[in-house]
Amino acid sequence: MTRRLSDVSAPARLASPGEGLGADELALAARNHGLPLEAMRYDLTPPGLHYVLTHYDIPHLPDDPDRRLTVNGRVRRPLSLSLEELRAHPCVTTRVTMECAGNGRALLTPRPVSQPWLVEAVGTAEWTGVPLRLLLTEAGVEPDAVDVVFTGADHGVERGVEQDYQRGLPLHVALGEEPEVLVAHAMNGAPLPPQHGSPLRLVVPGWYGMAHVKWLREIRVADAPFTGFQQSVAYRMRQVPEEEGEPVTRIAPRALLIPPGFPDFMSRTRVVSAGPVTLEGRAWSGRAPVTSVDVSTDDGLTWRSALLEPGRGHRWAWRRWSFTWSAAPGDHVLSVRAHDGVGNSQPLQQPWNRGGFANNLVQRVPVFCPDPADMT
Repeated sequence: MTRRLSDVSAPARLASPGEGLGADELALAARNHGLPLEAMRYDLTPPGLHYVLTHYDIPHLPDDPDRRLTVNGRVRRPLSLSLEELRAHPCVTTRVTMECAGNGRALLTPRPVSQPWLVEAVGTAEWTGVPLRLLLTEAGVEPDAVDVVFTGADHGVERGVEQDYQRGLPLHVALGEEPEVLVAHAMNGAPLPPQHGSPLRLVVPGWYGMAHVKWLREIRVADAPFTGFQQSVAYRMRQVPEEEGEPVTRIAPRALLIPPGFPDFMSRTRVVSAGPVTLEGRAWSGRAPVTSVDVSTDDGLTWRSALLEPGRGHRWAWRRWSFTWSAAPGDHVLSVRAHDGVGNSQPLQQPWNRGGFANNLVQRVPVFCPDPADMT
């Protein structure tokens, strides 16, 4: 029997009760990596520690002076720009916390079978590039324009559909100044590394990572809403397969704790000494600025306010928080919860959807504090 493309590309599914991670999920986990939580001590995540999700392959794009970024479609003056010509445009640098839409997926029950993120799919960088609105203004957007579609150089097959990675943004977002979308060519002051989209990528502050198209090669202005796979099939929050679902867009509020003390190698249980322990971490939201962070040291029975540092003008980046805990001998579960300025808070019960998207359930960190009398 002749095989078809769909035969090598499995449909979406949920894990069966009690099913462990399969070889396919482990292979994805080996290709993609999250942020070691202790690296949240850096205001800016070093590129090698920043989370990475690559849908297909990292394209091989050697330096080529003939490579162009095109801006076409419903525009009056199509553009074809070399990297040098693009860099000649006015550039800005914006500090942005980027988070994968599937962050937290592996903690759900039932578990959607896909990249098995825990809570580490996040990072913060300073991205330098040309505001997208300047390129669109230069090209002259036609009055009937609706969406702007971005195509990357990565190519693959997903659920039987062969495709370039493509995403669209509504025109008002693409032309907006708050947030200001960037066509970025640098990360933390250096050219983009290959895994982060070299030579060009999109940066959409406040939006989940699927919108930040890497290895960007084409910007097309369209007179109809974009309905490509990554827009209308993937990245929709559905309860049942037949549902159209809500699109995944802006990042829900989240706070994470830098695990205190030191870990056991396998269980990752943290060990701390009795007495004052400084708890710290980061909090962010793409929907509105974070206004407060609460900490629980008794597995969510009680909550107390943490000290939240000022944003220092970095609207789209995480903020540091801290809290002093008096650790007593025994087992404890630490949790942290963020709240933003328009009333969004992290849920205490898991928000579930078939894709495992936007799961911002509060973090739980088991901690063991040994009795000093047992250590003599």
